[in-house]
Amino acid sequence: MPSLDPRSDPVDLTAALVDIASVSGAEADLADAVEHALRTRAPHLEVVRDGDAVLARTALGRPSRVVLAGHLDTVPVNDNLPSHRTGSGEDEVLHGLGSVDMKGGDAVFLHLAATLTEPRHDVTFVFYDCEEVEADRNGLGRIERQRPDWLRGDLAVVGEPSNAVIEAGCQGTMRVELRTGGVRAHTARAWMGDNAVHALAEPLRRLTEYRPRTVEIDGLTYREGLQAVRVGGGVAGNVVPDEAVLAVNHRFAPDVSAERAEAHLREVFDGYELTVVDRSAGALPGLSSPAAAELVSAAGGRVAPKLGWTDVARFAALGMPAVNFGPGDPTLAHTRGERVATAEIRHVAEVLGSWLGA
Repeated sequence: MPSLDPRSDPVDLTAALVDIASVSGAEADLADAVEHALRTRAPHLEVVRDGDAVLARTALGRPSRVVLAGHLDTVPVNDNLPSHRTGSGEDEVLHGLGSVDMKGGDAVFLHLAATLTEPRHDVTFVFYDCEEVEADRNGLGRIERQRPDWLRGDLAVVGEPSNAVIEAGCQGTMRVELRTGGVRAHTARAWMGDNAVHALAEPLRRLTEYRPRTVEIDGLTYREGLQAVRVGGGVAGNVVPDEAVLAVNHRFAPDVSAERAEAHLREVFDGYELTVVDRSAGALPGLSSPAAAELVSAAGGRVAPKLGWTDVARFAALGMPAVNFGPGDPTLAHTRGERVATAEIRHVAEVLGSWLGA
Protein backbone atom coordinates (compact mmCIF):
# COMPACT_ATOMS: atom_id res chain seq x y z
CA MET A 1 0.00 0.00 0.00
CA PRO A 2 1.37 3.46 -0.86
CA SER A 3 2.16 5.43 2.28
CA LEU A 4 0.70 8.85 3.02
CA ASP A 5 1.64 11.14 5.90
CA PRO A 6 -1.38 13.44 6.38
CA ARG A 7 0.60 15.61 8.81
CA SER A 8 3.22 16.46 6.19
CA ASP A 9 3.38 19.72 4.26
CA PRO A 10 0.23 19.99 2.07
CA VAL A 11 2.38 20.46 -1.05
CA ASP A 12 4.34 17.26 -0.38
CA LEU A 13 1.06 15.54 0.38
CA THR A 14 -0.39 16.75 -2.94
CA ALA A 15 2.56 15.25 -4.80
CA ALA A 16 2.10 11.96 -2.95
CA LEU A 17 -1.61 11.87 -3.87
CA VAL A 18 -0.87 12.68 -7.51
CA ASP A 19 1.61 9.80 -7.69
CA ILE A 20 -1.08 7.28 -6.73
CA ALA A 21 -3.01 6.81 -9.97
CA SER A 22 -6.79 6.98 -9.44
CA VAL A 23 -8.61 7.20 -12.74
CA SER A 24 -12.39 7.05 -12.26
CA GLY A 25 -13.41 3.53 -11.34
CA ALA A 26 -9.89 2.61 -10.20
CA GLU A 27 -9.59 4.63 -7.00
CA ALA A 28 -9.11 1.64 -4.67
CA ASP A 29 -5.35 2.09 -4.13
CA LEU A 30 -5.74 5.76 -3.26
CA ALA A 31 -8.80 5.12 -1.09
CA ASP A 32 -6.82 2.41 0.76
CA ALA A 33 -3.97 4.85 1.38
CA VAL A 34 -6.27 7.64 2.57
CA GLU A 35 -8.18 5.27 4.85
CA HIS A 36 -4.96 3.88 6.35
CA ALA A 37 -3.56 7.39 6.89
CA LEU A 38 -6.68 8.55 8.72
CA ARG A 39 -7.05 5.44 10.86
CA THR A 40 -3.40 5.50 11.95
CA ARG A 41 -2.65 9.23 12.11
CA ALA A 42 -6.00 10.77 13.09
CA PRO A 43 -7.33 8.76 16.05
CA HIS A 44 -9.62 11.63 17.04
CA LEU A 45 -11.82 10.93 14.00
CA GLU A 46 -14.53 8.38 13.33
CA VAL A 47 -13.57 6.77 10.01
CA VAL A 48 -15.70 4.62 7.69
CA ARG A 49 -15.16 3.18 4.22
CA ASP A 50 -17.96 3.23 1.65
CA GLY A 51 -16.91 1.54 -1.57
CA ASP A 52 -13.95 3.59 -2.72
CA ALA A 53 -14.97 6.59 -0.65
CA VAL A 54 -13.47 7.38 2.74
CA LEU A 55 -15.42 9.36 5.32
CA ALA A 56 -14.19 10.80 8.61
CA ARG A 57 -15.68 13.16 11.19
CA THR A 58 -15.28 14.74 14.57
CA ALA A 59 -17.90 14.37 17.29
CA LEU A 60 -17.10 17.23 19.67
CA GLY A 61 -20.64 18.46 20.21
CA ARG A 62 -20.03 21.78 18.51
CA PRO A 63 -23.16 23.83 17.64
CA SER A 64 -22.36 23.72 13.92
CA ARG A 65 -20.85 21.27 11.44
CA VAL A 66 -18.86 21.88 8.27
CA VAL A 67 -18.49 19.30 5.47
CA LEU A 68 -15.23 19.34 3.47
CA ALA A 69 -15.64 17.25 0.32
CA GLY A 70 -13.21 16.29 -2.44
CA HIS A 71 -13.23 13.61 -5.13
CA LEU A 72 -10.33 11.16 -5.36
CA ASP A 73 -10.65 10.27 -9.04
CA THR A 74 -9.07 11.82 -12.10
CA VAL A 75 -9.58 11.73 -15.84
CA PRO A 76 -7.41 9.20 -17.75
CA VAL A 77 -3.62 9.52 -17.68
CA ASN A 78 -2.19 11.64 -20.50
CA ASP A 79 1.57 11.21 -20.16
CA ASN A 80 1.41 13.37 -17.02
CA LEU A 81 2.54 11.03 -14.24
CA PRO A 82 4.50 10.97 -11.99
CA SER A 83 4.46 14.45 -10.49
CA HIS A 84 7.36 16.86 -10.77
CA ARG A 85 8.12 20.43 -9.71
CA THR A 86 9.53 23.48 -11.42
CA GLY A 87 10.58 26.85 -10.05
CA SER A 88 11.21 27.64 -6.42
CA GLY A 89 9.85 29.72 -3.57
CA GLU A 90 6.70 31.67 -4.43
CA ASP A 91 7.12 30.65 -8.08
CA GLU A 92 7.19 26.90 -7.44
CA VAL A 93 4.75 24.84 -9.52
CA LEU A 94 3.67 21.23 -9.03
CA HIS A 95 2.88 19.34 -12.26
CA GLY A 96 0.92 16.13 -12.69
CA LEU A 97 -2.45 14.52 -13.31
CA GLY A 98 -4.94 15.63 -10.67
CA SER A 99 -2.71 18.35 -9.24
CA VAL A 100 -5.47 20.82 -10.14
CA ASP A 101 -8.54 18.60 -10.29
CA MET A 102 -8.46 18.04 -7.43
CA LYS A 103 -5.71 16.43 -5.40
CA GLY A 104 -4.45 19.80 -4.21
CA GLY A 105 -7.81 20.30 -2.48
CA ASP A 106 -7.80 16.69 -1.23
CA ALA A 107 -4.32 17.18 0.27
CA VAL A 108 -5.46 20.28 2.16
CA PHE A 109 -8.49 18.44 3.56
CA LEU A 110 -6.45 15.36 4.49
CA HIS A 111 -3.86 17.54 6.23
CA LEU A 112 -6.57 19.37 8.20
CA ALA A 113 -8.22 16.08 9.14
CA ALA A 114 -5.02 14.91 10.82
CA THR A 115 -3.87 18.18 12.37
CA LEU A 116 -7.06 19.90 13.58
CA THR A 117 -7.93 17.92 16.68
CA GLU A 118 -10.06 20.63 18.34
CA PRO A 119 -11.78 22.61 15.55
CA ARG A 120 -14.36 25.17 16.60
CA HIS A 121 -16.88 23.59 14.20
CA ASP A 122 -17.43 19.86 14.05
CA VAL A 123 -16.04 18.74 10.70
CA THR A 124 -16.92 15.93 8.30
CA PHE A 125 -14.36 14.97 5.65
CA VAL A 126 -15.63 13.24 2.52
CA PHE A 127 -13.14 11.78 0.01
CA TYR A 128 -15.29 10.23 -2.70
CA ASP A 129 -15.07 8.36 -5.98
CA CYS A 130 -16.29 8.64 -9.58
CA GLU A 131 -16.93 12.37 -9.87
CA GLU A 132 -15.39 12.61 -13.35
CA VAL A 133 -17.84 10.18 -14.97
CA GLU A 134 -21.59 9.91 -15.41
CA ALA A 135 -23.63 11.34 -12.53
CA ASP A 136 -25.26 8.05 -11.51
CA ARG A 137 -21.81 6.66 -10.54
CA ASN A 138 -20.84 9.66 -8.41
CA GLY A 139 -19.85 8.54 -4.93
CA LEU A 140 -21.68 11.44 -3.29
CA GLY A 141 -24.95 10.10 -4.68
CA ARG A 142 -24.26 6.67 -3.21
CA ILE A 143 -23.32 8.17 0.15
CA GLU A 144 -26.48 10.29 0.13
CA ARG A 145 -28.56 7.14 -0.41
CA GLN A 146 -26.74 4.88 2.06
CA ARG A 147 -25.28 7.24 4.70
CA PRO A 148 -27.25 10.50 4.47
CA ASP A 149 -26.25 11.63 7.98
CA TRP A 150 -22.61 11.89 6.79
CA LEU A 151 -23.51 14.70 4.40
CA ARG A 152 -25.47 16.86 6.81
CA GLY A 153 -24.03 20.14 8.02
CA ASP A 154 -24.36 23.90 8.14
CA LEU A 155 -21.96 24.54 5.25
CA ALA A 156 -20.20 22.42 2.64
CA VAL A 157 -16.85 23.36 1.11
CA VAL A 158 -16.00 21.49 -2.09
CA GLY A 159 -12.29 21.62 -2.91
CA GLU A 160 -12.67 21.99 -6.67
CA PRO A 161 -10.04 24.28 -8.23
CA SER A 162 -11.06 27.92 -7.90
CA ASN A 163 -7.73 29.77 -8.15
CA ALA A 164 -7.70 29.76 -4.33
CA VAL A 165 -10.69 32.15 -4.33
CA ILE A 166 -14.10 31.29 -2.92
CA GLU A 167 -16.52 30.58 -5.76
CA ALA A 168 -20.12 30.66 -4.60
CA GLY A 169 -22.99 28.67 -6.00
CA CYS A 170 -22.85 27.19 -9.48
CA GLN A 171 -24.71 27.22 -12.75
CA GLY A 172 -27.20 24.57 -13.69
CA THR A 173 -26.56 22.46 -16.77
CA MET A 174 -28.82 20.70 -19.24
CA ARG A 175 -28.20 18.76 -22.46
CA VAL A 176 -30.97 18.23 -24.96
CA GLU A 177 -31.22 16.61 -28.37
CA LEU A 178 -33.36 18.08 -31.13
CA ARG A 179 -34.37 15.71 -33.94
CA THR A 180 -35.57 16.42 -37.44
CA GLY A 181 -37.00 13.93 -39.89
CA GLY A 182 -36.95 13.67 -43.66
CA VAL A 183 -37.27 11.23 -46.54
CA ARG A 184 -34.40 9.19 -47.99
CA ALA A 185 -33.59 9.41 -51.65
CA HIS A 186 -30.64 8.96 -53.99
CA THR A 187 -28.66 12.21 -54.14
CA ALA A 188 -28.83 12.00 -57.94
CA ARG A 189 -32.61 12.42 -57.53
CA ALA A 190 -32.51 14.62 -54.43
CA TRP A 191 -35.84 16.29 -55.31
CA MET A 192 -37.54 13.02 -54.44
CA GLY A 193 -36.33 13.20 -50.84
CA ASP A 194 -36.48 15.58 -47.89
CA ASN A 195 -33.14 16.40 -46.24
CA ALA A 196 -33.28 16.16 -42.44
CA VAL A 197 -29.86 17.82 -42.06
CA HIS A 198 -31.03 20.85 -44.04
CA ALA A 199 -34.01 21.03 -41.67
CA LEU A 200 -31.59 21.92 -38.87
CA ALA A 201 -31.04 25.34 -40.45
CA GLU A 202 -33.95 26.90 -38.54
CA PRO A 203 -33.00 25.66 -35.04
CA LEU A 204 -29.39 26.64 -35.76
CA ARG A 205 -30.60 30.11 -36.74
CA ARG A 206 -32.46 30.36 -33.43
CA LEU A 207 -29.28 29.39 -31.60
CA THR A 208 -27.23 31.94 -33.52
CA GLU A 209 -29.66 34.72 -32.66
CA TYR A 210 -30.20 33.65 -29.05
CA ARG A 211 -29.13 36.19 -26.43
CA PRO A 212 -28.42 34.56 -23.05
CA ARG A 213 -29.20 36.28 -19.77
CA THR A 214 -26.67 37.85 -17.46
CA VAL A 215 -27.98 37.60 -13.89
CA GLU A 216 -26.79 39.22 -10.67
CA ILE A 217 -27.45 37.22 -7.50
CA ASP A 218 -26.14 38.36 -4.10
CA GLY A 219 -23.73 40.70 -5.88
CA LEU A 220 -22.34 37.92 -8.11
CA THR A 221 -22.78 37.89 -11.88
CA TYR A 222 -23.72 34.63 -13.61
CA ARG A 223 -23.67 34.43 -17.42
CA GLU A 224 -25.93 31.90 -19.05
CA GLY A 225 -25.20 30.11 -22.31
CA LEU A 226 -26.89 28.08 -25.03
CA GLN A 227 -24.62 26.31 -27.49
CA ALA A 228 -24.82 23.63 -30.16
CA VAL A 229 -22.28 20.96 -29.20
CA ARG A 230 -22.85 18.25 -31.79
CA VAL A 231 -24.59 17.70 -35.14
CA GLY A 232 -25.25 14.24 -36.53
CA GLY A 233 -27.05 12.77 -39.52
CA GLY A 234 -26.68 10.89 -42.76
CA VAL A 235 -26.20 7.23 -43.63
CA ALA A 236 -24.08 7.33 -46.80
CA GLY A 237 -22.36 9.73 -49.17
CA ASN A 238 -25.05 9.31 -51.83
CA VAL A 239 -28.22 9.24 -49.72
CA VAL A 240 -30.42 12.16 -48.69
CA PRO A 241 -30.57 11.82 -44.86
CA ASP A 242 -33.92 11.07 -43.31
CA GLU A 243 -32.91 11.90 -39.73
CA ALA A 244 -30.63 14.45 -38.06
CA VAL A 245 -29.79 15.25 -34.45
CA LEU A 246 -28.66 18.54 -32.95
CA ALA A 247 -27.21 18.34 -29.41
CA VAL A 248 -27.46 21.52 -27.34
CA ASN A 249 -25.96 22.41 -23.96
CA HIS A 250 -27.67 25.01 -21.77
CA ARG A 251 -25.95 26.62 -18.78
CA PHE A 252 -28.47 28.46 -16.64
CA ALA A 253 -28.18 30.74 -13.63
CA PRO A 254 -28.94 29.31 -10.19
CA ASP A 255 -32.09 31.44 -9.84
CA VAL A 256 -33.74 29.11 -12.37
CA SER A 257 -34.90 25.59 -11.55
CA ALA A 258 -34.14 22.69 -13.85
CA GLU A 259 -37.86 22.48 -14.65
CA ARG A 260 -38.01 26.15 -15.66
CA ALA A 261 -34.84 25.76 -17.74
CA GLU A 262 -36.39 22.84 -19.62
CA ALA A 263 -39.59 24.78 -20.23
CA HIS A 264 -37.52 27.66 -21.59
CA LEU A 265 -35.72 25.41 -24.07
CA ARG A 266 -39.01 23.98 -25.27
CA GLU A 267 -40.15 27.55 -25.96
CA VAL A 268 -36.91 28.39 -27.79
CA PHE A 269 -37.27 25.29 -29.99
CA ASP A 270 -41.04 25.31 -30.27
CA GLY A 271 -42.19 23.08 -33.10
CA TYR A 272 -39.34 20.58 -32.80
CA GLU A 273 -38.99 17.24 -31.05
CA LEU A 274 -36.81 17.77 -27.99
CA THR A 275 -35.37 15.11 -25.67
CA VAL A 276 -33.65 15.94 -22.38
CA VAL A 277 -30.47 13.85 -22.13
CA ASP A 278 -29.45 15.05 -18.69
CA ARG A 279 -30.03 17.97 -16.38
CA SER A 280 -28.67 19.21 -13.05
CA ALA A 281 -29.93 22.20 -11.12
CA GLY A 282 -27.52 24.90 -10.02
CA ALA A 283 -26.87 26.20 -6.52
CA LEU A 284 -27.55 29.64 -5.10
CA PRO A 285 -24.55 31.38 -3.47
CA GLY A 286 -25.77 30.85 0.11
CA LEU A 287 -23.36 33.43 1.48
CA SER A 288 -25.76 34.70 4.12
CA SER A 289 -25.26 31.70 6.41
CA PRO A 290 -23.06 32.47 9.44
CA ALA A 291 -20.50 29.76 8.61
CA ALA A 292 -20.20 30.94 5.01
CA ALA A 293 -19.82 34.57 6.09
CA GLU A 294 -17.02 33.56 8.49
CA LEU A 295 -15.21 31.68 5.73
CA VAL A 296 -15.50 34.58 3.30
CA SER A 297 -14.04 36.89 5.93
CA ALA A 298 -11.18 34.48 6.64
CA ALA A 299 -10.43 34.31 2.91
CA GLY A 300 -10.13 38.10 2.64
CA GLY A 301 -13.68 38.90 1.57
CA ARG A 302 -13.25 38.14 -2.12
CA VAL A 303 -15.93 35.95 -3.73
CA ALA A 304 -16.49 35.00 -7.38
CA PRO A 305 -19.41 33.21 -9.06
CA LYS A 306 -18.87 29.62 -10.21
CA LEU A 307 -19.39 29.61 -13.98
CA GLY A 308 -19.88 25.88 -14.28
CA TRP A 309 -21.51 22.97 -12.45
CA THR A 310 -19.92 21.26 -9.44
CA ASP A 311 -21.05 19.06 -6.59
CA VAL A 312 -21.95 22.13 -4.52
CA ALA A 313 -25.31 21.65 -6.26
CA ARG A 314 -25.73 18.27 -4.56
CA PHE A 315 -25.28 19.87 -1.15
CA ALA A 316 -27.59 22.76 -2.07
CA ALA A 317 -30.26 20.19 -2.96
CA LEU A 318 -29.89 18.87 0.60
CA GLY A 319 -30.70 22.34 1.93
CA MET A 320 -27.11 23.35 2.75
CA PRO A 321 -25.18 26.40 1.59
CA ALA A 322 -22.05 25.30 -0.26
CA VAL A 323 -19.02 26.94 -1.87
CA ASN A 324 -16.07 25.87 -4.00
CA PHE A 325 -12.65 26.66 -2.55
CA GLY A 326 -9.52 24.95 -3.78
CA PRO A 327 -6.09 25.56 -5.28
CA GLY A 328 -5.50 25.52 -9.03
CA ASP A 329 -6.68 27.13 -12.23
CA PRO A 330 -9.81 25.28 -13.42
CA THR A 331 -8.93 25.99 -17.06
CA LEU A 332 -5.97 23.60 -16.64
CA ALA A 333 -8.13 20.74 -15.36
CA HIS A 334 -8.23 17.67 -17.64
CA THR A 335 -5.29 18.92 -19.70
CA ARG A 336 -1.97 17.21 -20.28
CA GLY A 337 -0.23 20.22 -18.74
CA GLU A 338 -2.16 20.15 -15.46
CA ARG A 339 -0.19 22.09 -12.83
CA VAL A 340 -0.78 24.12 -9.68
CA ALA A 341 1.14 26.89 -7.96
CA THR A 342 2.26 25.47 -4.62
CA ALA A 343 1.62 28.87 -3.03
CA GLU A 344 -2.09 28.37 -3.74
CA ILE A 345 -2.10 25.01 -1.95
CA ARG A 346 -0.53 26.59 1.12
CA HIS A 347 -2.89 29.58 0.97
CA VAL A 348 -6.00 27.40 0.96
CA ALA A 349 -4.60 25.34 3.83
CA GLU A 350 -3.85 28.47 5.84
CA VAL A 351 -7.28 30.01 5.26
CA LEU A 352 -9.20 26.85 6.15
CA GLY A 353 -6.91 26.11 9.09
CA SER A 354 -7.39 29.63 10.48
CA TRP A 355 -11.16 29.50 9.97
CA LEU A 356 -11.61 26.07 11.53
CA GLY A 357 -8.96 26.38 14.22
CA ALA A 358 -10.05 26.66 17.81
